[in-house]
Amino acid sequence: MAVPSVTTTETPTVGSANEREPAPTPRPSRRRTPFLLTLGLAAALLLAALVSAGTGAYDIPVGDVVGSVLHRLHLGGAELDRVGESVLWNVRVPRVVLGLLVGASLGCAGALMQGVFGNPLAEPGVIGISSGAAVGAVGAIALGLTFLGNWTVTVCAFAAGLLTVTLVYLLSRSGGRTEVVTLILTGIAVNAFAGALIGLFVFLADNAQISQITFWQLGSLSQATWPKVLAVLPCALAGLAAAPPYARKLDLLALGERPARHLGVDVERLRIALVLVVALLTAAAVAVAGIITFVGLLVPHLLRMAAGPGHRFLIPGSALGGALVLVVADLAARTAVAPAELPLGVLTALFGSPFFFWLLRRTRRRQGGWA
Repeated sequence: MAVPSVTTTETPTVGSANEREPAPTPRPSRRRTPFLLTLGLAAALLLAALVSAGTGAYDIPVGDVVGSVLHRLHLGGAELDRVGESVLWNVRVPRVVLGLLVGASLGCAGALMQGVFGNPLAEPGVIGISSGAAVGAVGAIALGLTFLGNWTVTVCAFAAGLLTVTLVYLLSRSGGRTEVVTLILTGIAVNAFAGALIGLFVFLADNAQISQITFWQLGSLSQATWPKVLAVLPCALAGLAAAPPYARKLDLLALGERPARHLGVDVERLRIALVLVVALLTAAAVAVAGIITFVGLLVPHLLRMAAGPGHRFLIPGSALGGALVLVVADLAARTAVAPAELPLGVLTALFGSPFFFWLLRRTRRRQGGWA
């Protein structure tokens, strides 16, 4: 009679089961984080937009806002009274939509700039887009230009922003190549020159123009109208649609210029294309909303800390995050000290500056210094 053999599948370890260390808790998959973050950002943005559209001197419950939107889309819902409809669709919704477009443009532009420069502390203002647009707007106000009516300041800011980027790029180009360091240093010089021009225009302006210049430079969405939304919409949509296809090349560029060239990336052409996209996004945003800082710097960096450096998520995620930050900041700006309104650029700088300082300290501590 054969004796059945006993097969041991596990080798006993030293100590009893109670003495073994507990198994580590499985960490969430890195691949799921971008998907979950995208869902969270989209849901938070939708909620913030509805709350912002209903909050103000004339309060409209969120349920009524949803009902009015559904009614306009012929999906049911109910129409508000005459005053409510006018406040919602002529004042609040244009402001919320403009905030979405401006925030998405600044966030996406920041992600592209950080990818192009290979530096998580870069932002669109590094190459002079914001200061150039400010020169155009301040010059139009100080010189009393009105050749395009109410659109004069906006058009001058947009044109000056694009012209400044072109100037920075041409000045930094040498021998058919553009080095990142040269581009940054040229941007610093052009920013300083733009600051001097703004000071000169302020010196020439009268008291009423100085007030208008100051208000514009502080950044605000209070002048939001449907025509302004339609003015920035083509530039924002074109820039937001053009950016994602460059995600893979930006990932390769993150390995360094030489490895990227070996992998088939035309670095110079990539840099030209992305600088133009950034200029389009930023100049359009600054032209209609004034100078709003730190959105393009902080949002991409926060998302990179949460989900890693991959640009397939970082570019659209930064657009969503920038839109969310600006809608929430605008809601805070017009309700924190009601009936007065805080300048939006001041509010983003108040919260962004301490965070940027913390970011510098954190980066320096992890790298052991900058040298």
